[in-house]
Amino acid sequence: MCLLSQSELKRIFEKVDVNGDGFVSLEELNRMLQMTGNSHYTIQELESLVENQSLDFSQFLFFYNGESRASGGGDSEELELESDLIKTFRVFDLDGDGFITSHELESVLKRLGMWDETNCNDSGTMIRFYDTNFDGRLDFQEFKNMMLVSKA
Repeated sequence: MCLLSQSELKRIFEKVDVNGDGFVSLEELNRMLQMTGNSHYTIQELESLVENQSLDFSQFLFFYNGESRASGGGDSEELELESDLIKTFRVFDLDGDGFITSHELESVLKRLGMWDETNCNDSGTMIRFYDTNFDGRLDFQEFKNMMLVSKA
């Protein structure tokens, strides 16, 4: 399986999401896999593999990365980092809509004991700093950029 860029995967996700609800159902996923000649799963196997009836974009990325790793594509360290970032993103995305809002960020940081009202900027400022499309929230790519910049 050839590794695709994040933007290519986003376009694929949007095309596979036939009804445009922001989720790819197992049927839509299976149809895509069959069309690309990569389907070796039944719907029941897909369900047990992804543990959901549908996938949001971050779950779709996780599935893709798992399939890429299973077929020997890509650098394992890079795939592991991507997988870890997806899992971390899910922790912050409390409502599962594929975005992190300032409220979600602050809520999770408080639960982790990492939020001190007196020493922190407000969470809105933190979000705006990495919000490249100016929609007031972080999508996975913006979150990834934030985490990778912070790591460097």
